[in-house]
Amino acid sequence: MRRTQTKKSCGHWVAAWLVSVGLFLAGGLTGSLIQPAMAAGNIKIAAVFETPIEEPWVNQIHVALLKAKKELGVEYTWSESVKAADFARVMREYAEKGYQLIMGDSFGTEKIARRVARDYPKTAFVFGSGIGPAEPNFGVFDNWIQEPTYLSGMIAGKMTKSNKIGVVAAMAIPEINRLSNAFCAGAKEVNKAVKCQFSFIGSFFDPPKAKEAAIAQIESGVDVIYAERFGVIEAAKEKNILAISNMSDQSSLAPDTVITGPVWDMWPTVKYVVGLVKAGVYTAQDFGGFSYMGKGGSYLAPLHKWDSKLPAAVKAMVAKRKQEILDGTFRVDISESAPQ
Repeated sequence: MRRTQTKKSCGHWVAAWLVSVGLFLAGGLTGSLIQPAMAAGNIKIAAVFETPIEEPWVNQIHVALLKAKKELGVEYTWSESVKAADFARVMREYAEKGYQLIMGDSFGTEKIARRVARDYPKTAFVFGSGIGPAEPNFGVFDNWIQEPTYLSGMIAGKMTKSNKIGVVAAMAIPEINRLSNAFCAGAKEVNKAVKCQFSFIGSFFDPPKAKEAAIAQIESGVDVIYAERFGVIEAAKEKNILAISNMSDQSSLAPDTVITGPVWDMWPTVKYVVGLVKAGVYTAQDFGGFSYMGKGGSYLAPLHKWDSKLPAAVKAMVAKRKQEILDGTFRVDISESAPQ
């Protein structure tokens, strides 16, 4: 407007037009946008989880939200081990209390979470889901960590002596199938003789059952196992075989057993979503892309004790492939079919 001071009538018209457009955007065109959350103070975030906090998938979300509390100054509370019968009630209680952002895992309560979100269109809901976002306010994310899982498979393919590697996972759903398949594909790239064995325990959190399935695989000759679920590393340690962890750095559970594993870092996702809510520009989106290695949402766990034990040639091989993934010259295929 400074450049149009000699044309006041034109300047007044432009100013009026901008104001009218602003009002239109605030009230009409973007009716699905969440209102700015910082006017009255820090935003309040609640998380609703089906499983206990120690379950790796949920834990990674929880850790990122705790970081948001520390670094972004948000208020954060959560409810864990929420049964399907109580899921809607807990979500509604948080929405009624004025929480601007509600997050969680909704795979087992997909319809429930979406139904509640529709009743609170001015609240941002962001849930783990294998389905797409829903207007006006239901965003989704998922652990697209198949890239570091593939790298882990390459390590397993080189470290196996029996040429039998195993995967013990929750269930044969697309989100878990793509990790199981990526692990096996990575192993087969570097070892054509390798055979992959798969077991699904039918639960997201049942450590005793996962341990039992792992022991069965080990007794059949598996000597490197992908612990997609909790309980597997314990079996690998007891039976003195190697393990690949999942979702978080789990070396501390068995430093001589766990080589490495894919880590899911939800911080890039949480940071971005919180920024949208704070600015009042949140809309229903698929935030899954923030889980890729290139976005910092996933990576290989540190080798810890294995830094000196893993053969140099294997470390060099993995480092080369990792860089190719980051450079975009190698793409890990996504296969969500049930592994055979």
